[in-house]
Amino acid sequence: MRRAALLLAAGALWAAAAGAQPAQTYAQRYAALCATCHGGNGRSEMAGTPSLAGQPGFYVVTQLFLFREGRRDNEAMTAVAKSLSDDDLRGFSELVGKMTPVPAPALAPVPDPARMARGKALVSQHLCVNCHGADLGGGEQVARLAGQREDYLALALKEFKAGKRVGYTPAMSEALGGLAAVDLDTLAHYLAHLP
Repeated sequence: MRRAALLLAAGALWAAAAGAQPAQTYAQRYAALCATCHGGNGRSEMAGTPSLAGQPGFYVVTQLFLFREGRRDNEAMTAVAKSLSDDDLRGFSELVGKMTPVPAPALAPVPDPARMARGKALVSQHLCVNCHGADLGGGEQVARLAGQREDYLALALKEFKAGKRVGYTPAMSEALGGLAAVDLDTLAHYLAHLP
């Protein structure tokens, strides 16, 4: 009787193991959950949606946490992030942190020289490199700005200035407080066209 019960239990375990699918990797999960909006290679082609390639992992895990907890306002991202465990947050952030930044397509609009010069001056004047790095590539908990989508940058800058976007400190709101809307657009243009 005991042997039959053991064989039955072993058979059930074997059947369960044989029928179980191997766990998906984060790359596979990224392809299924994230690539449609953020691009399979991390370069978004969707208006208003950020490119993820090149973002520091620590920045990504923090943003995913803010979405999951409802502290960043984006219906689609909040819906996705709500189902993620802490391990998932770390797994996705490690994957994104290893993605190499992808340049904009060759057909992208050519940068306007006057706006590029003004943008460079604004970056210097407002000390953007103090947090975002000399190449504006970000680091640790600070976002990569160089090469990001221009429309996304313009929206994010406006949200920070208006106090609608959560930051770690009020530094972004303070840095952008005195800038006119045209300067925010100029900054976005400059940053988007940096290599």
